[in-house]
This record gives sequence, C-alpha cells and structure tokens, in this order.
Amino acid sequence: MTGQVVAITFHELMKRREIRAGRNAAKGMCEVDYVDPAEVHAARAALPPEAALRSAGECFKTLGHPSRLRVLKALEGRELCVCDVAEVLGVSMSGASQFLRALRSLGAVDYRAEGKLAYYTLADPFWLALAESVLEKLAGSTARRGRA
Repeated sequence: MTGQVVAITFHELMKRREIRAGRNAAKGMCEVDYVDPAEVHAARAALPPEAALRSAGECFKTLGHPSRLRVLKALEGRELCVCDVAEVLGVSMSGASQFLRALRSLGAVDYRAEGKLAYYTLADPFWLALAESVLEKLAGSTARRGRA
C-alpha cells in the first residue's frame, strides 16, 4: 500500500478533522494520524501465528470462569471426586462435571476412576500457577489503589 494515493471526499476530510479535534495525547490518543511503516512491519512480524493466538484465547476463555479457577485451587495438593468438587463449589454434580470437563480439555486436570467414583487431580501445575499469578497481580493492584 506504500505510495498509493487515496482520494477522499471533502465530507470525509472534515469528519476526520472533527475526530482529530477531540483527541488528546495526554489522555492516550494520538492527536495526528501518523503510521511508522517500519515499526508496524516489525510489530506484525513479531506476532505469533493466528492459530496460536486463537488457541491462547480459548485457554483464557476456559480459565475465565471463577468456578474453574476455584476448582484448580481446590485440587492443589489433593485429589477430589466429582461429588467433593460439587460440594466445594456449592453446585450440582452436573455443574461440577462441566467445569472439570473444560479443565480436562485444557490439560489442567486429569482423573482416575475407582469403582463408581471419578477422582480428579491437577495434571499440569502451570494453569494453577498462572491463575495464582493473576490473582496476586490483582491483589497488589487493589492494595495500591486503596492506598492512593
């Protein structure tokens, strides 16, 4: 697109001018339209493949439910059957199973069957560590805001 001339109407020009007039760099908005092609190219080149970003987004979506985070914490250092997880969360067994199924598809938890019970454990501590680091970050941010 470099070197390409784009014709715009007077109306479009005035609309852009009006939009720019409301911009304020001190409030985090560029006051002028300027794109650095070299920086844009470098930033785009540094991006992971789209498929990897979609997968990461799905992982965050799975972890985005507070009850799933509670399940991870509840399983830290212990094994719980689905009935136990349901009781910890205060949900039905069906609800607990859905949370566990989502975490199992992520690879965060695994289970073993013993008789008529299914016992769950953390399969990959990375997911709990990720959740805890986010919680710690948020607790620090909340504490700093409370002091401000």
